Amino acid sequence: MNDYNEKVIIINEIKNPKISVIIPTYNEEKYIEDTLLSIKYQRFNYPYEIIVSDSNSKDKTIEIAKRYANKIIITKKRGISIGRNLGAKYAKGDILIFVDADTILLPNTLREVYKVIKKKGISLVFVPFLSREYSPISNFYFSFSFNYMKFLYIVGKVAHIPGFFMVCKREDFFRVGGFDEKLKVLEDFDFSEKLSKIGKVCFVENTYVLTSSRRIKKWGTKAIPKYLASYFNYLIFKNDKIGKNFWKPIR
Repeated sequence: MNDYNEKVIIINEIKNPKISVIIPTYNEEKYIEDTLLSIKYQRFNYPYEIIVSDSNSKDKTIEIAKRYANKIIITKKRGISIGRNLGAKYAKGDILIFVDADTILLPNTLREVYKVIKKKGISLVFVPFLSREYSPISNFYFSFSFNYMKFLYIVGKVAHIPGFFMVCKREDFFRVGGFDEKLKVLEDFDFSEKLSKIGKVCFVENTYVLTSSRRIKKWGTKAIPKYLASYFNYLIFKNDKIGKNFWKPIR
């Protein structure tokens, strides 16, 4: 694992957690509390830990995280892949769940995905998603995207799973080398492709998550062309050359 020159804050160590929930953050004070609350109050009968992996936020993100997280990892290095990999470095759970700082879980989400991911042969679990800010366009886009992902995997065995909510086994995470820190965008597709080569991808549909459509809202009508250009460039050339030019990292 890379050297991130990180600082570790242990707030409340959980003994033998079944799950480690990892949230990468950078200046997420607007969203992070709702996300952490949704994780903190899960209907799950086993111990689990919450890890906030922060890129040296300048706002109140860390202050808010201290109220709910079990561990906070701080590094000056930026990047969504770095945040996830750093969180995994300190995770103690056999199951890793990566949740973006603007994503809200239903109360049964940990319970339902745990039932599936612990099974032999399953390497990645994903759930449906909707926009947390009601928008017919965003919800249509998210619904279409989820069904496309299912179709793509069922028909072509190609796993392209977005990183705002991903579930995998800890041993499989390290087996495939975690997230590629050289990729600025679509690192989640790269990671899910690697996991799909060592096990099955399962779509659990008796729960779902709500995630922010802030990028779609910001881009407006340009959102879909930008996503498609970035996606098809990755699909054909397996790089992020196009996407990183206009897809400015949030974290």
